[in-house]
Amino acid sequence: MTEHPIRWETPGTSRVPFAVYTGEALHKKELERFFYKSHWSYVGLEAEVPNPGDFKRTVVGERSVIMTRSTDGQIHVVENVCAHRGMQFCRERHGNKKEFVCPYHQWSYTLKGDLQGVPFRRGVRQDGKVNGGMPADFDPKDHGLTALKVATRGGVVFASFDHAVESLEDFMGPTILKYFDRLFNGRKLVVLGYNRQRIPGNWKLMQENIKDPYHPGLLHTWFVTFGLWRADNKSELRMDAHHRHAAMISTRGSAGQATGQASQVTQVSSFKESMKLHDASFLDIVPEGWWQMEDQMPTAVMMTLFPSVIFQQQVNSVSTRHIQPDGHGAFDFVWTHFGFEDDTPDMTERRLRQTNLFGPAGFVSADDGEVIEFSQQAFETKPEHRMLVELGGRDVGETDHMVTETLIRGMYAYWRKVMEA
Repeated sequence: MTEHPIRWETPGTSRVPFAVYTGEALHKKELERFFYKSHWSYVGLEAEVPNPGDFKRTVVGERSVIMTRSTDGQIHVVENVCAHRGMQFCRERHGNKKEFVCPYHQWSYTLKGDLQGVPFRRGVRQDGKVNGGMPADFDPKDHGLTALKVATRGGVVFASFDHAVESLEDFMGPTILKYFDRLFNGRKLVVLGYNRQRIPGNWKLMQENIKDPYHPGLLHTWFVTFGLWRADNKSELRMDAHHRHAAMISTRGSAGQATGQASQVTQVSSFKESMKLHDASFLDIVPEGWWQMEDQMPTAVMMTLFPSVIFQQQVNSVSTRHIQPDGHGAFDFVWTHFGFEDDTPDMTERRLRQTNLFGPAGFVSADDGEVIEFSQQAFETKPEHRMLVELGGRDVGETDHMVTETLIRGMYAYWRKVMEA
């Protein structure tokens, strides 16, 4: 199939061609430039591998990798590809092992990825002579698993195939790092559970979705009805210097509702003003000390770290959302819900209860998967067209309001710089 050429209507990024979401060759180029070179990718939480021998199988881009904790307590990330014949030898999602053994020919590796055993390396003795075996100059040190560069911060683990990648802190930049450190502030993390879903849409659409403050109060009627995220809440949008990462920050209004005057001015209205919850505990929201930032107490902060992960605080619910591409028209989306070791039992129950807002069947997040699927269907049938992201103007810049698509324009400014270089 011939791929449709990408033609931008303007020098800027306020009109994004549908063709950036279609075409396998373009997708493979994105994988190389955003996932395998010059970028850090999220792989998990240290709390997922608390003990020596623990491992978690995940991905960087479309490459299968394994996060391990070795016997010395260190975190390692290795590619799930045997150095012998290339088999993906690890099939379990989580577990504990003393070593990794490829079932094909029984090559074995340490938890750091070092090759430690090769069957028949020195051949087999038959009829008084040795037959076969590896060449005399075969050195196991040259045939370990591909090891990724690893960086951890605040209990979160990142990895990169590119060992020359900039530091994790420089990759995030000071603006986003401030919000990252607010959430991951040194307290020990506790994993509460997972959700997984497969969304038939281009992986960038989920980055866009969480960089888009325009839709939550319109698409997510649950949000606006109960005041958790409204366009007239006190809010701000922040980006790193490259415009690739972003944070959307919102502070819930009094009693969960916007003020009357603000509502009249902005015409923000609930789906049904009289709607009530059968279980009011979903709105049993307790402010936490770590929310405080300067003179603010944000009730929601959504961070997008390009290209692979979203870090969420929606009131007391906190989670990571891992974007795992699978071809240009689909991605797996993995939610890791967590809390903190010093949480009270009541707070843990509150976090778990509020996770019902999110995930594949969440009261809120189910909407996102559906609109992404419908968007991808249109892109595939009309790749010569383009979408409009001109709310708030055509420029890229931080704002103190939600009525803008500046973060999407910023992301594609970075995309154009990297992909068209």
